[in-house]
Amino acid sequence: MDFDWMDRKLRDKLTKTRYTHTIGVMYTAASLAMAHKTDVQQALIAGLLHDCGKFGHVNDQIAICMEYKIPLESFELEMPALVHAKLGAYLAKHEYKIEDDAICNAILYHTTGRPNMSLLEKILYIADYIEPWRQELPEMAEIRQYAFTDIDRAIEAGARGTIAYLTSLGRKINPLTIQTMEYYGIIT
Repeated sequence: MDFDWMDRKLRDKLTKTRYTHTIGVMYTAASLAMAHKTDVQQALIAGLLHDCGKFGHVNDQIAICMEYKIPLESFELEMPALVHAKLGAYLAKHEYKIEDDAICNAILYHTTGRPNMSLLEKILYIADYIEPWRQELPEMAEIRQYAFTDIDRAIEAGARGTIAYLTSLGRKINPLTIQTMEYYGIIT
């Protein structure tokens, strides 16, 4: 995997703000991988590519999914901010030549989470939530601490925070996010 090539390609494709966020997620994911004694290289690449499908307007993302025959669920069309994760997993594999399914799955579930995530999936999910450039949310300091000491507790708190935020805006909530909160709430 040519990390520099992937980085240059992303820098040209993403907005400056999205690229800054991406670098924050990448380094946060690497730090979490070190703390949890897992593959740092996987975490760096997953962090770098996690938003590779988040470019242009969401309608463009949906059109690309249709062009590449990437199936979208009805809730993804109702909540188009979720489409970039599925598109990103596809692009990671086909455009960025990532053969590691663990990285592609981490990208696929980085916005919603899911019950029984792999450690890499957990790392990317929470890194996206806590990266340094992310808007401060209630309990962010506590969630950041948990991310390094009790990642399952961090995931439950992050999912709960996402649900509270989306509810406050009157937005729909992806069923996987609710399942994630419930699953990690039970095991922590």
